[in-house]
Amino acid sequence: MSKILVIDDERSIRNTLKDILGYEKYQVDLAEDGQKGIDLIRKNEYDIVLCDIKMPGMDGIEVLEKIQILAPDAPVVMISGHGNIDTAVESIKKGAYDYIEKPLDLNRLLITIRNAMDKSNLITETKVLKKKVNKKYEIVGSSDAMTKIISMADKVAPTDARVLITGANGTGKELVARRLHDQSNRASGPFIEVNCAAIPADLIESELFGHEKGAFTSAVKQRKGKFEQATGGTLFLDEIGDMSLSAQAKVLRALQESIITRVGGDKQIKVDVRVIAATNKNLRDEIENNNFREDLYHRLSVILIKVPTLNERTEDIPELTNHFIKQICNEYGMPEKTISDEAIKKLQEINWTGNIREFRNVIERLIILGNKSISAEDVEAFATSIK
Repeated sequence: MSKILVIDDERSIRNTLKDILGYEKYQVDLAEDGQKGIDLIRKNEYDIVLCDIKMPGMDGIEVLEKIQILAPDAPVVMISGHGNIDTAVESIKKGAYDYIEKPLDLNRLLITIRNAMDKSNLITETKVLKKKVNKKYEIVGSSDAMTKIISMADKVAPTDARVLITGANGTGKELVARRLHDQSNRASGPFIEVNCAAIPADLIESELFGHEKGAFTSAVKQRKGKFEQATGGTLFLDEIGDMSLSAQAKVLRALQESIITRVGGDKQIKVDVRVIAATNKNLRDEIENNNFREDLYHRLSVILIKVPTLNERTEDIPELTNHFIKQICNEYGMPEKTISDEAIKKLQEINWTGNIREFRNVIERLIILGNKSISAEDVEAFATSIK
């Protein structure tokens, strides 16, 4: 049952609203002044708050400001018998969902409550989805190596320092990048990923900086690049070691000046982006071979994070195994399988050249082909046979 809090100093209004909303199957709490309303909000969760503006002591605008801090997701509908346009505008600017004048039009009030409730439900669903997404990108592992990486990422995240993440394919460099974003002050902004190795050299500049209509044969309309799309958030340049030298020069200018120019254009566009880069290459070697700009390397590597291979953190395999079994069984909608200690020991003995990516695939194979309780024999049959 949805819960509504009514804050009003007029007893007749409170009781009338309680009767009407109770008839509509809402659970209603009452408060005769702002302070008592705030006390109830501290103790309970409400789906919506109805708040009078003109009250003795703490007025409705003050109450609204406090609710924004205590329960920012609860829609607040302001009600008043002394309404004017300025009051309504101020309420909405302060974060109120809506403003209704007394005497209350009950039909309008009920419609407003239903709409506000829909918004409240949507916010709740969004939070659940975000938790699922965050769970998908969770860094799993309690080894010393991973603990140090998580600690460093959390320390660096609140800053705008550029980070260069290195490590072999499949080690989880993207997970580190996403943690840096999720723990940062830019978490509410976009996280835009560009796989530099997957984009042809002649298109990478258009992908990053956008292009103007007619800039090249297939440029039939203007297009914003990833730098513009990531403004206010994080741009993750994955496999930056594969970027062309000409694109590197433009990226360097964008990092130095926070300004980009679209391909085929001359207008300078200001961007506010935090850049995180990753590579599986040794960029020092690439610099020696004239494949990577040294000045760009120094711009990117304010903070260096090296992600270890799975072979360097085999003590995390039991935890990773349980994590992936739970995740994959949930995705398949099947009962969660168990795994024997002997099977885990067998997994720890394998040479994981493909790292976490390969490991997850093997666990998925064991879930599909193995017994209800995955055994060492299952590992021998389905995990090591390809080695």
